[in-house]
Amino acid sequence: MTTASLDRKTTFVSIGIIGMMFFIFGFVSWVNAILIPYFKIACELSNFQSYLVAFAFYISYLVMSMPSSYLLKKVGYKNGIMIGFWIMALGAFLFVPAAYGRTYIIFLIGLFTLGAGLAVLQTVANLYITLIGEKERAAQRISIMGICNKGAGILAPLVFSWTILRPQDNELFKQIPLMDELTRAAALDELILRVVWPYTVVGIVLFLIGVVVKLSILPELDQKEDEEIDNRGRKKKSIFQFPHLVLGAVAIFLHVGTQVIAIDTIINYAGSMGLSLLEAKSLPSYTLSATIIGYLLGIVLIPKICSQRTMLKICTLLGLTLAILVCTTDGHVHFFNMDLDISIWFIVLIGLPNALIWAGIWPLALDGLGSYAKQGSALLIMGLCGNALLPLLYGLWADAVDVKTAYWILTPCFLYLVFYAFKGHQLRAWTSAPKKN
Repeated sequence: MTTASLDRKTTFVSIGIIGMMFFIFGFVSWVNAILIPYFKIACELSNFQSYLVAFAFYISYLVMSMPSSYLLKKVGYKNGIMIGFWIMALGAFLFVPAAYGRTYIIFLIGLFTLGAGLAVLQTVANLYITLIGEKERAAQRISIMGICNKGAGILAPLVFSWTILRPQDNELFKQIPLMDELTRAAALDELILRVVWPYTVVGIVLFLIGVVVKLSILPELDQKEDEEIDNRGRKKKSIFQFPHLVLGAVAIFLHVGTQVIAIDTIINYAGSMGLSLLEAKSLPSYTLSATIIGYLLGIVLIPKICSQRTMLKICTLLGLTLAILVCTTDGHVHFFNMDLDISIWFIVLIGLPNALIWAGIWPLALDGLGSYAKQGSALLIMGLCGNALLPLLYGLWADAVDVKTAYWILTPCFLYLVFYAFKGHQLRAWTSAPKKN
Protein backbone atom coordinates (compact mmCIF):
# COMPACT_ATOMS: atom_id res chain seq x y z
CA MET A 1 0.00 0.00 0.00
CA THR A 2 1.32 3.49 -0.84
CA THR A 3 0.87 6.60 1.29
CA ALA A 4 -1.42 8.10 -1.35
CA SER A 5 -3.89 5.19 -1.08
CA LEU A 6 -4.40 5.39 2.69
CA ASP A 7 -7.90 6.43 3.79
CA ARG A 8 -8.36 9.11 6.45
CA LYS A 9 -9.09 6.66 9.29
CA THR A 10 -6.08 4.46 8.52
CA THR A 11 -3.85 7.52 8.23
CA PHE A 12 -4.91 8.89 11.64
CA VAL A 13 -4.66 5.48 13.32
CA SER A 14 -1.24 4.92 11.77
CA ILE A 15 0.00 8.33 12.95
CA GLY A 16 -1.37 7.47 16.42
CA ILE A 17 0.56 4.18 16.47
CA ILE A 18 3.75 5.89 15.32
CA GLY A 19 3.17 8.59 17.95
CA MET A 20 2.93 5.87 20.61
CA MET A 21 6.23 4.48 19.33
CA PHE A 22 7.88 7.88 19.60
CA PHE A 23 6.58 8.16 23.17
CA ILE A 24 8.25 4.84 24.01
CA PHE A 25 11.47 5.94 22.25
CA GLY A 26 11.52 9.00 24.48
CA PHE A 27 10.74 7.19 27.70
CA VAL A 28 13.39 4.51 27.21
CA SER A 29 16.02 6.92 25.84
CA TRP A 30 15.78 9.90 28.16
CA VAL A 31 15.71 7.85 31.36
CA ASN A 32 19.48 7.67 30.72
CA ALA A 33 19.68 11.20 32.15
CA ILE A 34 18.96 9.65 35.56
CA LEU A 35 20.77 6.35 34.96
CA ILE A 36 24.09 8.10 34.30
CA PRO A 37 24.42 9.82 37.72
CA TYR A 38 22.67 6.88 39.43
CA PHE A 39 25.11 4.30 38.07
CA LYS A 40 27.97 6.69 38.78
CA ILE A 41 27.09 6.44 42.48
CA ALA A 42 25.92 2.82 42.68
CA CYS A 43 28.76 1.37 40.57
CA GLU A 44 31.41 3.91 41.71
CA LEU A 45 32.30 5.29 38.29
CA SER A 46 34.26 8.20 36.84
CA ASN A 47 32.61 10.75 34.52
CA PHE A 48 33.94 8.86 31.50
CA GLN A 49 32.75 5.48 32.77
CA SER A 50 29.29 6.83 33.62
CA TYR A 51 28.81 8.17 30.08
CA LEU A 52 29.32 4.62 28.79
CA VAL A 53 25.57 4.37 29.55
CA ALA A 54 24.89 6.67 26.59
CA PHE A 55 27.65 5.02 24.53
CA ALA A 56 26.32 1.46 24.96
CA PHE A 57 22.75 2.56 24.28
CA TYR A 58 23.39 4.63 21.17
CA ILE A 59 26.31 2.81 19.54
CA SER A 60 23.78 0.09 18.71
CA TYR A 61 22.30 2.50 16.16
CA LEU A 62 25.58 2.44 14.25
CA VAL A 63 25.74 -1.35 14.40
CA MET A 64 22.08 -2.19 13.80
CA SER A 65 20.54 0.50 11.58
CA MET A 66 21.60 -0.85 8.19
CA PRO A 67 20.80 -4.47 9.16
CA SER A 68 17.41 -3.09 10.27
CA SER A 69 16.68 -1.85 6.75
CA TYR A 70 17.35 -5.33 5.36
CA LEU A 71 15.27 -6.93 8.15
CA LEU A 72 12.34 -4.66 7.27
CA LYS A 73 12.71 -5.49 3.59
CA LYS A 74 12.54 -9.21 4.43
CA VAL A 75 9.79 -9.35 7.07
CA GLY A 76 7.84 -6.12 6.42
CA TYR A 77 7.03 -3.16 8.62
CA LYS A 78 4.65 -4.75 11.13
CA ASN A 79 6.74 -7.85 11.79
CA GLY A 80 9.80 -5.63 12.01
CA ILE A 81 8.11 -3.43 14.61
CA MET A 82 7.11 -6.48 16.66
CA ILE A 83 10.68 -7.84 16.52
CA GLY A 84 12.04 -4.42 17.52
CA PHE A 85 9.83 -4.28 20.61
CA TRP A 86 10.79 -7.84 21.58
CA ILE A 87 14.51 -7.03 21.28
CA MET A 88 13.93 -4.04 23.56
CA ALA A 89 12.08 -6.26 26.06
CA LEU A 90 15.10 -8.58 26.19
CA GLY A 91 17.35 -5.60 26.95
CA ALA A 92 15.08 -4.52 29.81
CA PHE A 93 15.06 -8.03 31.30
CA LEU A 94 18.90 -8.07 31.28
CA PHE A 95 18.80 -5.39 33.99
CA VAL A 96 17.62 -8.06 36.46
CA PRO A 97 20.79 -10.24 36.50
CA ALA A 98 22.90 -7.10 36.14
CA ALA A 99 21.38 -5.62 39.31
CA TYR A 100 21.69 -8.81 41.36
CA GLY A 101 25.38 -9.01 40.49
CA ARG A 102 25.92 -5.21 40.50
CA THR A 103 27.74 -5.87 37.24
CA TYR A 104 28.11 -2.73 35.16
CA ILE A 105 29.09 -4.59 31.98
CA ILE A 106 25.79 -6.52 31.97
CA PHE A 107 23.91 -3.24 32.41
CA LEU A 108 25.77 -1.95 29.35
CA ILE A 109 24.85 -5.08 27.37
CA GLY A 110 21.22 -4.57 28.38
CA LEU A 111 21.39 -0.94 27.25
CA PHE A 112 22.97 -1.98 23.94
CA THR A 113 20.15 -4.49 23.42
CA LEU A 114 17.51 -1.85 24.18
CA GLY A 115 19.19 0.43 21.65
CA ALA A 116 19.31 -2.35 19.04
CA GLY A 117 15.55 -2.78 19.27
CA LEU A 118 15.09 0.97 19.05
CA ALA A 119 17.27 1.08 15.91
CA VAL A 120 14.75 -1.20 14.17
CA LEU A 121 11.81 0.89 15.37
CA GLN A 122 13.41 4.25 14.56
CA THR A 123 14.17 3.14 11.01
CA VAL A 124 10.47 2.38 10.51
CA ALA A 125 9.01 5.30 12.39
CA ASN A 126 11.06 8.18 10.98
CA LEU A 127 10.71 6.98 7.38
CA TYR A 128 6.98 6.36 7.87
CA ILE A 129 6.17 9.76 9.36
CA THR A 130 8.28 11.54 6.72
CA LEU A 131 6.46 9.88 3.80
CA ILE A 132 2.87 9.54 5.04
CA GLY A 133 1.65 13.00 3.98
CA GLU A 134 2.53 16.14 2.07
CA LYS A 135 6.28 16.64 1.71
CA GLU A 136 6.16 20.30 2.78
CA ARG A 137 4.40 19.31 6.02
CA ALA A 138 6.94 16.61 6.95
CA ALA A 139 8.65 18.84 9.51
CA GLN A 140 5.24 19.61 11.01
CA ARG A 141 4.44 15.90 11.40
CA ILE A 142 7.90 15.22 12.81
CA SER A 143 7.28 18.04 15.31
CA ILE A 144 4.13 16.26 16.51
CA MET A 145 6.13 13.05 16.92
CA GLY A 146 8.78 15.07 18.74
CA ILE A 147 6.21 16.21 21.28
CA CYS A 148 5.36 12.56 21.95
CA ASN A 149 9.06 11.76 22.29
CA LYS A 150 10.06 14.66 24.48
CA GLY A 151 6.86 14.52 26.51
CA ALA A 152 7.89 11.00 27.49
CA GLY A 153 11.38 12.35 28.09
CA ILE A 154 10.01 14.83 30.62
CA LEU A 155 8.16 12.06 32.43
CA ALA A 156 10.90 9.42 32.29
CA PRO A 157 13.48 10.98 34.68
CA LEU A 158 10.71 12.03 37.07
CA VAL A 159 8.97 8.63 37.07
CA PHE A 160 12.25 6.75 37.33
CA SER A 161 13.58 8.95 40.13
CA TRP A 162 10.24 8.61 41.96
CA THR A 163 10.55 4.83 41.58
CA ILE A 164 14.14 4.34 42.73
CA LEU A 165 15.08 7.35 44.86
CA ARG A 166 14.12 7.90 48.51
CA PRO A 167 13.95 11.18 50.51
CA GLN A 168 16.79 9.96 52.75
CA ASP A 169 19.11 9.23 49.81
CA ASN A 170 20.75 12.65 49.99
CA GLU A 171 22.26 11.68 53.34
CA LEU A 172 23.07 8.17 52.07
CA PHE A 173 25.02 9.54 49.08
CA LYS A 174 27.09 11.71 51.44
CA GLN A 175 27.81 8.80 53.77
CA ILE A 176 28.79 6.18 51.15
CA PRO A 177 32.38 7.43 50.64
CA LEU A 178 32.90 7.40 54.44
CA MET A 179 31.68 3.82 55.00
CA ASP A 180 33.93 0.82 55.52
CA GLU A 181 34.18 -1.61 52.61
CA LEU A 182 31.53 -4.14 53.75
CA THR A 183 28.97 -1.52 54.77
CA ARG A 184 29.51 0.41 51.55
CA ALA A 185 29.09 -2.76 49.44
CA ALA A 186 25.81 -3.60 51.20
CA ALA A 187 24.50 -0.04 50.72
CA LEU A 188 25.43 -0.03 47.02
CA ASP A 189 23.84 -3.47 46.50
CA GLU A 190 20.58 -2.22 48.01
CA LEU A 191 20.76 0.87 45.83
CA ILE A 192 21.24 -0.98 42.54
CA LEU A 193 18.54 -3.61 43.27
CA ARG A 194 15.96 -0.83 43.10
CA VAL A 195 16.07 -0.99 39.29
CA VAL A 196 14.90 -4.64 39.16
CA TRP A 197 11.13 -4.31 39.31
CA PRO A 198 10.83 -1.13 37.15
CA TYR A 199 12.76 -2.76 34.30
CA THR A 200 10.88 -6.03 34.73
CA VAL A 201 7.63 -4.11 34.23
CA VAL A 202 9.14 -2.24 31.25
CA GLY A 203 10.19 -5.55 29.66
CA ILE A 204 6.71 -7.05 29.99
CA VAL A 205 5.04 -3.91 28.59
CA LEU A 206 7.41 -3.77 25.59
CA PHE A 207 6.74 -7.43 24.76
CA LEU A 208 2.96 -6.90 24.88
CA ILE A 209 3.14 -3.72 22.75
CA GLY A 210 4.93 -5.72 20.05
CA VAL A 211 2.00 -8.12 19.94
CA VAL A 212 -0.57 -5.29 19.87
CA VAL A 213 1.15 -3.53 16.94
CA LYS A 214 1.31 -6.80 15.01
CA LEU A 215 -2.48 -7.16 15.40
CA SER A 216 -3.22 -3.48 14.58
CA ILE A 217 -4.39 -1.98 11.26
CA LEU A 218 -1.01 -0.31 10.66
CA PRO A 219 -0.49 -0.85 6.91
CA GLU A 220 2.54 -2.02 5.01
CA LEU A 221 3.92 0.75 2.81
CA ASP A 222 5.64 0.32 -0.53
CA GLN A 223 8.24 2.74 -1.88
CA LYS A 224 7.96 3.87 -5.48
CA GLU A 225 10.83 2.29 -7.35
CA ASP A 226 12.12 5.40 -9.13
CA GLU A 227 15.45 5.39 -10.91
CA GLU A 228 17.64 8.18 -9.57
CA ILE A 229 19.90 9.87 -12.13
CA ASP A 230 23.07 11.80 -11.35
CA ASN A 231 24.20 15.06 -12.98
CA ARG A 232 26.01 13.11 -15.72
CA GLY A 233 22.86 11.23 -16.74
CA ARG A 234 23.88 7.95 -15.07
CA LYS A 235 21.70 5.84 -12.80
CA LYS A 236 22.70 6.06 -9.15
CA LYS A 237 23.65 2.71 -7.67
CA SER A 238 24.33 3.57 -4.01
CA ILE A 239 23.01 5.81 -1.26
CA PHE A 240 26.50 7.28 -1.01
CA GLN A 241 25.93 8.95 -4.38
CA PHE A 242 23.46 11.32 -2.67
CA PRO A 243 25.62 14.04 -1.02
CA HIS A 244 22.67 15.72 0.66
CA LEU A 245 21.85 12.39 2.35
CA VAL A 246 25.41 11.60 3.47
CA LEU A 247 25.96 15.14 4.74
CA GLY A 248 22.55 14.88 6.41
CA ALA A 249 23.67 11.74 8.26
CA VAL A 250 26.70 13.66 9.55
CA ALA A 251 24.34 16.47 10.57
CA ILE A 252 22.15 13.98 12.47
CA PHE A 253 25.30 12.58 14.16
CA LEU A 254 26.33 16.02 15.43
CA HIS A 255 22.80 17.21 16.19
CA VAL A 256 21.81 14.28 18.39
CA GLY A 257 25.18 14.47 20.14
CA THR A 258 24.48 18.08 21.13
CA GLN A 259 20.98 17.08 22.24
CA VAL A 260 22.14 14.26 24.50
CA ILE A 261 25.00 16.32 25.95
CA ALA A 262 22.53 19.09 26.82
CA ILE A 263 20.20 16.62 28.56
CA ASP A 264 22.37 13.81 29.98
CA THR A 265 25.18 15.97 31.40
CA ILE A 266 23.11 18.70 33.02
CA ILE A 267 22.60 16.87 36.34
CA ASN A 268 26.34 16.32 36.78
CA TYR A 269 26.97 19.95 35.78
CA ALA A 270 24.49 21.08 38.43
CA GLY A 271 26.30 18.77 40.86
CA SER A 272 29.49 20.77 40.28
CA MET A 273 27.53 23.77 41.59
CA GLY A 274 26.52 21.96 44.77
CA LEU A 275 23.14 20.50 43.81
CA SER A 276 22.40 16.90 44.83
CA LEU A 277 20.92 14.30 42.48
CA LEU A 278 17.50 14.66 44.13
CA GLU A 279 17.59 18.46 43.78
CA ALA A 280 18.80 18.40 40.15
CA LYS A 281 16.60 15.55 38.88
CA SER A 282 14.14 17.93 37.17
CA LEU A 283 16.74 19.77 35.05
CA PRO A 284 16.62 17.31 32.10
CA SER A 285 12.86 17.83 32.05
CA TYR A 286 13.37 21.58 31.72
CA THR A 287 15.56 21.05 28.65
CA LEU A 288 12.99 18.68 27.17
CA SER A 289 10.22 21.20 27.94
CA ALA A 290 12.12 23.79 25.91
CA THR A 291 12.29 21.22 23.11
CA ILE A 292 8.52 20.70 23.23
CA ILE A 293 8.02 24.47 22.95
CA GLY A 294 10.20 24.32 19.83
CA TYR A 295 8.04 21.55 18.37
CA LEU A 296 4.86 23.53 19.08
CA LEU A 297 6.35 26.51 17.25
CA GLY A 298 7.12 24.20 14.35
CA ILE A 299 3.54 22.95 14.18
CA VAL A 300 2.21 26.53 14.15
CA LEU A 301 4.78 28.13 11.83
CA ILE A 302 5.60 25.39 9.28
CA PRO A 303 4.77 25.70 6.40
CA LYS A 304 2.23 28.57 6.56
CA ILE A 305 4.55 31.24 7.96
CA CYS A 306 8.03 29.75 7.63
CA SER A 307 9.41 27.05 5.34
CA GLN A 308 11.27 23.98 6.64
CA ARG A 309 14.53 25.29 5.17
CA THR A 310 14.23 28.76 6.70
CA MET A 311 13.36 27.34 10.12
CA LEU A 312 16.39 25.04 9.98
CA LYS A 313 18.64 28.02 9.25
CA ILE A 314 17.19 30.02 12.15
CA CYS A 315 17.48 27.12 14.61
CA THR A 316 21.07 26.20 13.75
CA LEU A 317 22.18 29.82 14.20
CA LEU A 318 20.33 30.05 17.51
CA GLY A 319 21.89 26.77 18.68
CA LEU A 320 25.37 28.05 17.81
CA THR A 321 24.73 31.26 19.77
CA LEU A 322 23.52 29.37 22.86
CA ALA A 323 26.45 26.93 22.71
CA ILE A 324 28.91 29.83 22.80
CA LEU A 325 27.01 31.51 25.65
CA VAL A 326 27.20 28.30 27.74
CA CYS A 327 31.00 28.53 27.74
CA THR A 328 31.50 32.30 27.89
CA THR A 329 29.01 33.46 30.53
CA ASP A 330 29.04 33.11 34.31
CA GLY A 331 27.27 34.53 37.33
CA HIS A 332 24.79 32.97 39.71
CA VAL A 333 21.06 33.46 39.27
CA HIS A 334 18.19 32.23 41.43
CA PHE A 335 15.59 30.51 39.28
CA PHE A 336 13.07 27.71 39.95
CA ASN A 337 14.22 27.71 43.59
CA MET A 338 17.80 26.87 42.53
CA ASP A 339 20.89 29.05 42.83
CA LEU A 340 22.94 28.09 39.77
CA ASP A 341 25.38 29.53 37.26
CA ILE A 342 23.53 31.26 34.41
CA SER A 343 25.30 29.04 31.87
CA ILE A 344 23.18 26.06 32.91
CA TRP A 345 20.04 27.87 31.72
CA PHE A 346 21.61 28.34 28.28
CA ILE A 347 22.04 24.55 28.23
CA VAL A 348 18.33 24.25 29.00
CA LEU A 349 17.49 26.68 26.18
CA ILE A 350 19.48 24.63 23.65
CA GLY A 351 16.49 22.29 23.71
CA LEU A 352 14.43 24.97 21.89
CA PRO A 353 16.32 25.07 18.55
CA ASN A 354 17.27 21.40 18.76
CA ALA A 355 13.60 20.46 18.31
CA LEU A 356 13.35 21.81 14.79
CA ILE A 357 16.89 20.91 13.70
CA TRP A 358 15.94 17.23 13.76
CA ALA A 359 12.60 17.98 12.08
CA GLY A 360 14.36 20.05 9.40
CA ILE A 361 17.15 17.62 8.52
CA TRP A 362 14.99 14.53 7.87
CA PRO A 363 12.84 15.73 4.96
CA LEU A 364 15.75 17.54 3.32
CA ALA A 365 18.07 14.53 3.59
CA LEU A 366 15.46 12.05 2.26
CA ASP A 367 14.31 14.31 -0.58
CA GLY A 368 14.47 12.61 -3.99
CA LEU A 369 15.79 9.23 -2.82
CA GLY A 370 13.04 7.19 -4.46
CA SER A 371 13.76 3.47 -4.05
CA TYR A 372 16.72 4.27 -1.80
CA ALA A 373 14.50 5.77 0.91
CA LYS A 374 14.69 2.78 3.31
CA GLN A 375 18.47 2.62 3.12
CA GLY A 376 18.62 6.41 3.37
CA SER A 377 16.50 6.30 6.52
CA ALA A 378 18.79 3.61 7.95
CA LEU A 379 21.85 5.75 7.20
CA LEU A 380 20.30 8.69 9.04
CA ILE A 381 19.47 6.44 11.99
CA MET A 382 23.13 5.36 12.03
CA GLY A 383 23.87 9.01 12.70
CA LEU A 384 22.24 8.53 16.11
CA CYS A 385 25.51 6.97 17.26
CA GLY A 386 26.50 10.60 17.83
CA ASN A 387 24.56 10.12 21.07
CA ALA A 388 27.14 7.47 21.96
CA LEU A 389 30.38 9.14 20.97
CA LEU A 390 29.99 12.86 21.70
CA PRO A 391 28.97 12.44 25.38
CA LEU A 392 32.07 10.25 25.83
CA LEU A 393 34.26 12.98 24.37
CA TYR A 394 32.54 15.44 26.68
CA GLY A 395 33.23 13.11 29.64
CA LEU A 396 36.92 12.78 28.74
CA TRP A 397 37.23 16.55 28.43
CA ALA A 398 35.34 17.07 31.70
CA ASP A 399 37.67 14.65 33.54
CA ALA A 400 40.76 16.29 32.02
CA VAL A 401 39.77 19.94 32.52
CA ASP A 402 36.35 20.75 34.02
CA VAL A 403 32.68 20.16 33.27
CA LYS A 404 32.02 23.68 31.97
CA THR A 405 34.97 23.97 29.60
CA ALA A 406 33.98 20.61 28.08
CA TYR A 407 30.84 22.25 26.67
CA TRP A 408 33.03 23.87 23.97
CA ILE A 409 32.48 20.57 22.14
CA LEU A 410 29.03 21.92 21.17
CA THR A 411 30.36 24.83 19.10
CA PRO A 412 31.92 22.96 16.12
CA CYS A 413 28.85 20.72 16.03
CA PHE A 414 26.53 23.69 15.55
CA LEU A 415 28.91 25.27 13.02
CA TYR A 416 28.51 22.20 10.81
CA LEU A 417 24.74 22.27 11.28
CA VAL A 418 24.72 25.87 10.06
CA PHE A 419 26.65 24.73 6.97
CA TYR A 420 24.13 21.96 6.26
CA ALA A 421 21.17 24.31 6.72
CA PHE A 422 22.54 26.91 4.32
CA LYS A 423 24.45 24.82 1.77
CA GLY A 424 24.88 21.09 2.47
CA HIS A 425 21.26 20.04 1.87
CA GLN A 426 21.35 21.57 -1.64
CA LEU A 427 24.18 19.37 -2.95
CA ARG A 428 22.99 16.68 -5.35
CA ALA A 429 26.37 15.45 -6.65
CA TRP A 430 29.89 15.23 -5.25
CA THR A 431 31.27 16.88 -8.39
CA SER A 432 29.77 19.58 -10.54
CA ALA A 433 28.17 18.70 -13.86
CA PRO A 434 30.47 18.95 -16.91
CA LYS A 435 30.07 22.16 -18.87
CA LYS A 436 28.50 21.88 -22.29
CA ASN A 437 30.53 23.10 -25.26
